[in-house]
Amino acid sequence: MVIVVAGLAIWKRQEIARLWAVNHLFDADRITANFSDMPALFRSRVLDRGAGPVAPLPEGAQITLPAGAQDWIDRRWVTGLVVLHDGKRVFEDYYRDTKPDDERISWSVAKSFLSATFGILHDNGTIPDLDAQVTQYAPALKGSAYDGASIRDVLTMSSGVAFNEDYLDYNSDINRMGRVLALGGSMNDFAASLKMRAANPGARMHYVSIDTHVLGMVIAGATGADPAVAMDDLIIKPLGLEASPVMLTDGEGTSFVLGGLNLRTRDYARFGQMFLQDGQWQGHQIVPADWVAASTSLQAPGGAGYGFQWWVPTDTAQHGGDYFAHGIYGQYIYINPAHNAVIAVNSADRGFKGDGVDAENLAMLRRIAEAL
Repeated sequence: MVIVVAGLAIWKRQEIARLWAVNHLFDADRITANFSDMPALFRSRVLDRGAGPVAPLPEGAQITLPAGAQDWIDRRWVTGLVVLHDGKRVFEDYYRDTKPDDERISWSVAKSFLSATFGILHDNGTIPDLDAQVTQYAPALKGSAYDGASIRDVLTMSSGVAFNEDYLDYNSDINRMGRVLALGGSMNDFAASLKMRAANPGARMHYVSIDTHVLGMVIAGATGADPAVAMDDLIIKPLGLEASPVMLTDGEGTSFVLGGLNLRTRDYARFGQMFLQDGQWQGHQIVPADWVAASTSLQAPGGAGYGFQWWVPTDTAQHGGDYFAHGIYGQYIYINPAHNAVIAVNSADRGFKGDGVDAENLAMLRRIAEAL
């Protein structure tokens, strides 16, 4: 009995510690260090980079960043910046006491990794029909707001599910989800608990992070394993990363695929370079070229600037066909095919929700790429 009580006390203390970590995750004096140490704050699983060699990112002729870039780095709390041109590192630096071997939290950049994973499973016939209902693979969602949504709908953030994504509102759906993660709850149960719709499935794009979790549930249903298993086998191991990534999980061990990936900044750049090369890497076709093209093209209803879990600016044709993965607090993998450029950015920008910040960031990334 004493052992049981002691065990419960330890468990409760761990839950309280995680909740405290969530409530203080973004404090000004903690955010930078926290973003390099997420596995110490949350449950996690280590993915396997495999036994192969590290894929080279050779150093090229170093560039000077455009005027105003250093001010942008300072104001936007950039912590890591890697610029690739023609597959070579032409700029790399780290800020605010971070280091090259820090594994930085992806936040929603992870969504693009899951999209790439899904694309391979779609191509090999594991999940052949994008217009199949998500409940075909995730029956736990029957009776939820996702009942009636297709895989294509969740790929394009067009499920129609009512979801408040305001990170600055303590009672928003996204912050309730964060507390589920911290307290050891079930992300699958959380998704199934959503009952309200803001629109019919496929009617319009409305960014809902939990759509990506549902995509993970579809992958799990199709493969019989956690979606990170497929991501590890199909994306992580073939990339030849420098270090094994870490994925945050919920209390049931289900991977937090919508935003829980932790990688070195150079490894984010490797993923971007693979996409720039139409899914090819080290002489192998990792992601089907057709999927790379489709997922990084405008796919969302009404011409919204979104593909299949990638952001696609509506003026991309005027800027080299650019597209990007984007996570809160200033995480980016920016790709500009016309300039053969990949830019990986990690940040801890508490002002990321400010007016004009997204536009400012995109403008700077374009200036860097277009100056190469």
